[in-house]
Amino acid sequence: MLWLARVLLPRLRTDLDFMGSPFIERPGVLIRDPHRYTDATLIVPPVLVGCLSCFDGTKSDSDLHQVLTRATGLTAVADIAADLVRNLHEAGMLDDEVYARLKSDRHRAFAEAPHRAAVHAGGGYPDDPETLREMLGDYLAGGGAPSRDPLIGIAAPHVSPEGGIGCYGTAYAALGAGLRDRTFVILGTSHYGEPNRFGLTRKPFATPLGEAETDRTLVDALVQRAGDGVKLEDYCHAVEHSIEFQVLFLQRLYGPSVRILPILCGPLGNGARDARPEQHAPVARFLGALGELAAREGPRLFWVLGVDMAHVGRRYGDRFPATAHEGPLEVVTERDRRRIDRIGSGDADGFWDLVHENQRDDLKWCGSAPIYTFLRAVPEARGKMLRYDQWNIDEESVVSFAALAFR
Repeated sequence: MLWLARVLLPRLRTDLDFMGSPFIERPGVLIRDPHRYTDATLIVPPVLVGCLSCFDGTKSDSDLHQVLTRATGLTAVADIAADLVRNLHEAGMLDDEVYARLKSDRHRAFAEAPHRAAVHAGGGYPDDPETLREMLGDYLAGGGAPSRDPLIGIAAPHVSPEGGIGCYGTAYAALGAGLRDRTFVILGTSHYGEPNRFGLTRKPFATPLGEAETDRTLVDALVQRAGDGVKLEDYCHAVEHSIEFQVLFLQRLYGPSVRILPILCGPLGNGARDARPEQHAPVARFLGALGELAAREGPRLFWVLGVDMAHVGRRYGDRFPATAHEGPLEVVTERDRRRIDRIGSGDADGFWDLVHENQRDDLKWCGSAPIYTFLRAVPEARGKMLRYDQWNIDEESVVSFAALAFR
């Protein structure tokens, strides 16, 4: 008897973004790569969406043909199946040799680049220097006067600047001219980073306004002391916006060559309420190293947290549409403020308990890791909320954020 080998289809990458197509004339599911290993964007038409389940590493082309036959009512589906596989393959959406090559090339390019490029210019904010400078100036002008009390840090959003105008302006307007010579330690959310690790780079940050200088001496000190808690030249820096947006405001205030220490904070902990992130040895080493640096450098540093808070609505997996400041979002406001109170009092343990009060963070605060890192590294910090807001990132989904000042 002749046995035919069952050839499995490649697995669809698990790190892709899926969302409804924004184009009325092209309905379906839009797939894009947030890591930017591939620049391709695919729209899978409704009739083929169910076929994506065949790319889980356990299904064969015959399984795909069966799904297609049920979906289309056709018996001759081989060409349709081949086109779908080819498009996913050529776009780098499958976990195969094309993806491996794209990933390797991107990582090597970032490692060899002389600076960290302004990847969100022209998308998240204007790429024309004068237009950008004017926009940031308008945000700052609406934020009020600088703080009369000496500050050691602020927290600002990392949502698209257009969505967080009030909180961005309020947070950065609180900074005075006397901070010009500081090194700004920017703790940003690493949306795609390795859990329980901290991403560093020695590269200067380029923006349309110029190049911000990265304090390599402090980077090297953290690398030496924190060991495997650090991922040096972390590729996540190449695509993240949480630090890039903060650099823009600092350059607008203190000049293009402002000195920074950019740190991306990957997800912390293991999800258990009673566990603390520093129970992971790499996290403990990094928090210890950062705390020592904070104590040693003291007044030479200024802390900036690029953090968003709750993510609620259909875009984020909830079964209900969300509208800023209305209905369920009123409860979100109350819960956000409870967490902000813990941050303000410097209570790292209390904050972490609230993040996991329902065994998981059902509010999906993507800024919890940078905030916890700051509270552990600078335990004497006490904060005040200057402004709180929510923004509909789309018609059914909301992000919350705040401006905080730390003394």
